Amino acid sequence: MTTTPAPRFAPGTFTPAPGRGSLGRMLRTHAKVEASLTLRHGEQILLTLLIPLALLIGLSLLDILPSSQLGESSKVDWITPRILALAVMSSAFTGQAIALGFDRRYGVLKRLSATALPRWLLVAGRVAAALVVVALQAVILGAVAALLGWSPSLGGILGAIPFLIVGTLAFGALGLLLGGALRAEAVLALANIVWFVLLLAGGILLAPSTMPSGVATIVELLPSGALAEGLRSVLLDGSFGWGPFAVLVGWGVVAGALASKTTKLT
Repeated sequence: MTTTPAPRFAPGTFTPAPGRGSLGRMLRTHAKVEASLTLRHGEQILLTLLIPLALLIGLSLLDILPSSQLGESSKVDWITPRILALAVMSSAFTGQAIALGFDRRYGVLKRLSATALPRWLLVAGRVAAALVVVALQAVILGAVAALLGWSPSLGGILGAIPFLIVGTLAFGALGLLLGGALRAEAVLALANIVWFVLLLAGGILLAPSTMPSGVATIVELLPSGALAEGLRSVLLDGSFGWGPFAVLVGWGVVAGALASKTTKLT
């Protein structure tokens, strides 16, 4: 007669406890994956970092900018806030729109929606990843600008942080709106066209003050113009521009509301 051996572990020690993980942990993991994918993508690095760096160095060292735009400020002091605005637009809008468009095309969103990740967390993870990328961009671009002679005040740097955050949120919402509604090929073409148009005529390389009054008003109401002017105001003039800040908040709220209704999984 055989006897049943006594259990080595107490009953219930390894009882499964099924259920989804904590929302905070899922958000951190999702944001980490999205940020690492962006930083490992060669075309994204070209768009989000190398082009802004090239423009920062070239426009600071070469006599390309008209003196009427510079006023009494140096070239690097004038161009740095605008290059920061370009970096935010590149990563939060163009990069996010293209990535979302192709994620939809290859069924990534459809598969993720079948997991324990709620839909709002999918969006929040992308936004958090964009904030991480923007923070890295700001540090690198700021360090290079400092080597070129840029020396903002501590108050200016602290005042620029809210603009970088709300600018990322606004452009991120616009990127979700574009990338979540159109086919990937259309998103790729349109996102790059919008990037070039806003760079050249959206208040980044050309200050609204050098444009006719009617055109300048329109440009200041664009997210690119509002972010560039807001960063210039706080970093160059030392004053917080509540008008540009409100414009960015408005764009973010409207684009976010529309994106929540129009974004498709496929």
